[in-house]
Amino acid sequence: MTGPIRVLLVDDHAVMRAGFRMILEAAGDIVVAGEASDGRQAVAAASALRPDVICMDVQMPDMDGLEATWRIVADTAVDAAVVVVTTFDRDDYLFDALAAGASGFLLKNAGPEELVSAVRVAAAGDALLAPEVTRRVIARFASSAASSPHPDRESAAGGREAGKHPHPRPPAALSPSVGSPRPGAGGGVGVGGGGGAGGGVAAVELTERETEVLRLVAQALSNAEIAQRLYIGEATVKTHVSNVLQKLGARDRVAAVVYAHRHGLA
Repeated sequence: MTGPIRVLLVDDHAVMRAGFRMILEAAGDIVVAGEASDGRQAVAAASALRPDVICMDVQMPDMDGLEATWRIVADTAVDAAVVVVTTFDRDDYLFDALAAGASGFLLKNAGPEELVSAVRVAAAGDALLAPEVTRRVIARFASSAASSPHPDRESAAGGREAGKHPHPRPPAALSPSVGSPRPGAGGGVGVGGGGGAGGGVAAVELTERETEVLRLVAQALSNAEIAQRLYIGEATVKTHVSNVLQKLGARDRVAAVVYAHRHGLA
């Protein structure tokens, strides 16, 4: 990005918004472009302000943050990453947020540096999960994907009201399952097509370096940390991550982590 990261703060508590604003703007590379006190205001502000990142509370009057996330992500005119920031460490909030297209899930008891990091990671196009919930995401997504190639939103989100959104979408990590890893050409990893209805998924061939990068992504390392570990440039790491996501058909790093754990690469 050439300028500061523009953030929209969404929370029904003014004191919480003020605290987030102070933390984020002290970082130097982040500015708060606007605030909203409920989901309906958030949808309108996202369209009007075009922020890079939206920090979204869940429990709010009029329209909750999960509904707002669905609407914002579905709006093709808005190119903002949504990071859900909530007090409640609940599975239904976690999985519904990811199903709605959120790029991150953070608990409000996180430290200031974690909030700043989450905004930067989301602005860079990556995904971030609070460490407390990562294993739950992997376990849930892996088991759901194994049992159904196209799980619906209700099963993925822990049973929230079905049919609430007109165009429900499963998370990318719950896309059609693929087969077990097998040795690929050139030292890479080849993954055979797993059958869904109507045919299998084309084999995925990762180069040896892409496989290394995927393993480190699955360890929750950032691009900078992966670059240090492999003695390569951070821009090179970003290119490898992008190639891995494209080959896997994964929307974000969360989906790649799930894939790595399902296929013995983590």
